Amino acid sequence: MPGYEAPVYIAWSASNRSALIRIPAARGLATRTEVRCPDPTCNPYLALAIMLKSGLDGVVNKLEAPPSVDQDIFSMTPAEKEAAGIDSLPANLHEAIEAMKANPIAKDALGEHIFTKYIEGKEKEWDCYRTAVTDWEINNYIARY
Repeated sequence: MPGYEAPVYIAWSASNRSALIRIPAARGLATRTEVRCPDPTCNPYLALAIMLKSGLDGVVNKLEAPPSVDQDIFSMTPAEKEAAGIDSLPANLHEAIEAMKANPIAKDALGEHIFTKYIEGKEKEWDCYRTAVTDWEINNYIARY
């Protein structure tokens, strides 16, 4: 969520905590990578499998990392983020499902069966969420209509 400690912008940095991926200053063999987007509700095994497969894909295909973003991304204007090539993570579960479905690395990492069942489960979850009537809707609309 923008403005909070959890990153929502797709970028990396050595020191910037608003970046999605942080690789603190190199310490030889002790250098670590922080991927700051998974939350406690994710399946850590599936998340790690996809992250590892993504990293391997970058190595195999000799992909170049974009430049490090060393300024506070939360304070950047939309135009500054666009100029820096900084995109946002999906804003809701539906967008995340669509992004995952379009990602061949995710399917390859999980295998056809797990990938398909995971997507089916998340689509059911999204459908339940989007059709739920909230207290806010009841409080704001029931008296009017």
